[in-house]
Amino acid sequence: MDDLEPTLLVIPILAVLAPLLARGLGRWVRVPIVVFELLLGIAVGPSLLGWAVPSDFVDTLAEFGLAMLFFVAGSEIEFGSFRGRTGRNAAVGWLISLVAGIGVGFLLAPGEAAVIIGIALCSTALGTLMPILRDAGEMRTPFGRAIGAIGALGEFGPLIAISLFLGQRNPGISTIVLVAFALVAGLTIWLAFRIPHGAMHRFVNATLHTSGQFAIRVVFLILAFLVSLSIVLDLDLLLGAFTAGIVWRLVMRDAAPADREAVESKVEAVAFGFLVPVFFIYTGVTFDLDALLSSPPLLALVPATVIVLIIVRGIPSVLAAPLGSSVRDRISIGLLGATGLPIIVAVSGIGVDEKVITSATASVLVGAGMLSVLLLPLIGMALRRRTTGAPKPAATVTTEDDLA
Repeated sequence: MDDLEPTLLVIPILAVLAPLLARGLGRWVRVPIVVFELLLGIAVGPSLLGWAVPSDFVDTLAEFGLAMLFFVAGSEIEFGSFRGRTGRNAAVGWLISLVAGIGVGFLLAPGEAAVIIGIALCSTALGTLMPILRDAGEMRTPFGRAIGAIGALGEFGPLIAISLFLGQRNPGISTIVLVAFALVAGLTIWLAFRIPHGAMHRFVNATLHTSGQFAIRVVFLILAFLVSLSIVLDLDLLLGAFTAGIVWRLVMRDAAPADREAVESKVEAVAFGFLVPVFFIYTGVTFDLDALLSSPPLLALVPATVIVLIIVRGIPSVLAAPLGSSVRDRISIGLLGATGLPIIVAVSGIGVDEKVITSATASVLVGAGMLSVLLLPLIGMALRRRTTGAPKPAATVTTEDDLA
C-alpha cells in the first residue's frame, strides 16, 4: 500500500499536466497529448525519478483504460469508409503489411517472436489519429475517410491476428473459437437493431442529466459483456472492447444528433478524462528505459524500427489514397498509417508475459511506437496543410467511393 499511494496521487497530477503542456507547446508545434502522458510517466517511473512504481491496482486501471481506448476507436468507425476502392485497397494494404511484418520478424527472431514483431509492425493507432483528424476538420473528407479505413483495419486486423496466433490453441481451433465469438457478436448487433429505438432513445434523453445515466450504463454493459466473452473464449480482451464500440455505434445510429453528441461526450469524458490517461501514463511508468540506456545498439534500434514501420505499414497504406491525391497527400497518408502505439503496447506485453520476447525487445517496439506517435502525425498533417492551404471544415464530400 505504501508504494500504491504515491502512484495514485502522481498519475492524476500528470494527467492534468499533460494537456497543459500540449496546449502551451501547441503555439509552436502540435504534439498529441499521449506523447506528454508517456514521457511524464517515464520521468516519474523507476528508471528516472522513482515517484511512481508498478502496482497491481493501477495495472488493472490501465487495462480498463486500454479497453476504453479501443471501445472509442470502434465507436468512431465510419462504415462508409469501407465502400468501394478505398475499403478494398485499405484491406489489401493491411494484408501486405502483415505478411511483410512477419517476414521482417522472422529475419530478426525466428519463431513465435516473429509473429509478435509482425503484428506490432502492421498496426495503426486509430484512437490516436481520430482526434487529430477531428481537430483538423478532416473526418468527412476523402483524405479523412481513407485514414479511417486504414486505421480501422490497422487495429481490428492485428486484434484478429493476436486471437488466432498468440493464444494457447492451434490456429485451426482458434479460428473456430473466433467464428463463435463473431456469431455471438453478430447476435448482439442483431438485437441492437431489434430494440425499439424510439422508446430507448426517449429514455436515454430523459436520463441524460439525472443520476440514472442510462446510456452510460448500457455502454458499460455492452463493453463488459463482449470483453468477458473474449476472456471466456481465451481471445484478446481488446477484440471484445473494439467490437463493443461498433455495437454501441449501431445502437445509437438513429438517435437525435444532439442526444448522440451528448452521450458521446460523456463516454469520451470517462475515457479520455480518466481511464485512457491512466493507461498511457502507466505505460510510461513501466517502460524499461534502463534497458535502452544501458545498450546503445538497442537505443539505435528505436529510430530504425520507426523506419521499418514506415516501410512495412506506411507504404502499403498509400494504396488507399483517394484518386487524384497529390504526392504530399500520399506521403501524409503513409506516415499516418505507420503511426502505431496501443497495439504495439498490447502485443509487446503479451510477448513479455509469455516469455516470447525480452523486456528489452518490448522496450524497442514500444519506444518506436512512441516515436511514431510523436513524429509521424506531426509531419503528415503538416504536409496535408501545405496541400490544402488550411484545415478544411468538417463537411460531407462526394467521393469516388460514393459513386462506386
